[in-house]
Amino acid sequence: MAVTQLELGKRLRAAREACHMTQDEVARHVGVSRATIAQMELGNRAVTSLELDRFAYIYARDMRQFVSGDPEEDDSLVALFRLQPEVSGQDEVFAALRDCLALGREITNLERLLEIDRNIAALAAYPLPPPRTKWEAIQQGDRIAAEERRRLGIGSVPLPDVAGLLEAQGVRTAQVPLPEDLSGLTLAESDVGVLVVANRSHHFLRRRFSYAHEYCHVMLDREQKGAISRVSDRESFQEIRANSFAACFLMPGSGVQEFVRGLAKGNPSRLEADVFDEDGALHAQARPAPGSQKIQMYDVVLMAQHFGVSRVAALYRLKNLKLIADSEFEALKAQEERGVGAEVAQLLGLPEPDHKQARNEFRHRFLALGLEALRRGEITRRKLGELAAGVDVAAEELDSVLAESGLEEQDDAIDLLLPGD
Repeated sequence: MAVTQLELGKRLRAAREACHMTQDEVARHVGVSRATIAQMELGNRAVTSLELDRFAYIYARDMRQFVSGDPEEDDSLVALFRLQPEVSGQDEVFAALRDCLALGREITNLERLLEIDRNIAALAAYPLPPPRTKWEAIQQGDRIAAEERRRLGIGSVPLPDVAGLLEAQGVRTAQVPLPEDLSGLTLAESDVGVLVVANRSHHFLRRRFSYAHEYCHVMLDREQKGAISRVSDRESFQEIRANSFAACFLMPGSGVQEFVRGLAKGNPSRLEADVFDEDGALHAQARPAPGSQKIQMYDVVLMAQHFGVSRVAALYRLKNLKLIADSEFEALKAQEERGVGAEVAQLLGLPEPDHKQARNEFRHRFLALGLEALRRGEITRRKLGELAAGVDVAAEELDSVLAESGLEEQDDAIDLLLPGD
């Protein structure tokens, strides 16, 4: 059943108010006057398809939500605003959320066109009550990390690719530049599925930690339609739990202890044992050489390399596992701040990687979907250009790829039935 002009106006107004935007702000984005927006919302002025497309982008909605007979009452953006109302007034954060949702819909539609099925049935969910204290949040994160490793059958070995682990379970992942305060976010919506985004502007080791952090939100918070992970919210119990999960998931306690023992360290200052037979017991003891068990910066460098984390993250994990004392932690952290860790890594043949040159797997995967859709005639050359621009691929670079792959002659007359086209 077609939606009337009056009903469409009501839906546009409801969407605007859900995003805490004024008519003036929306008018600037759409390129019309405030009075025109008011008339549209009152149902006195028709909305063109191009304007509706713009509204859908501004409000981070699927265009079909405005014109379908049975619109979805709530969406992930509204749900996140309800949980974190202060975010709605932050233009930069709101714009990032809107862009991520738009990107998630583009990925979803490309996969549907190519008949790629995302099945999240294997994705775990742990029904835990919200933590009431910081300590309970830490314990929950630690426990769920251990349980998830057992469920996946990966024991205590280092994880090669956290984003890949999420993708294998039907979760879409992306890397896009976000405001500095945002490390990542999780969005869960019917027309997008589950989308995890990491801040492309952050160091790739931090992005890896962010993916693990969001992994926790995927399992524990997706019923809330997602979570926004901001540095300014690090004291919240939800964020403490996710950070604890990430540290334990990337550096499982048994794996760290095994690694440290492999360095001939981590043993107590006194080793004792009683050997029992049926007639009694024989007591034996030994003491490691003084200072031999003390963890050094080169041990921290090797551990960070082994588990794919930053040296500071490795230090905190060693401290929390009681493998270094507070005084040792402070001394090693001070060395790291002076640049000693980087010098040791260079000496050991482990130079600091250039995170800006790190391979952007998301960009490659996203563009590959677009190229395949073009080859099959599912999208136009113009649409592919829009998708490429969305992940910062220059038009000249795209033209070169199309020419070399023989796709430059692809028929441009096919229209893509996607929001935003």
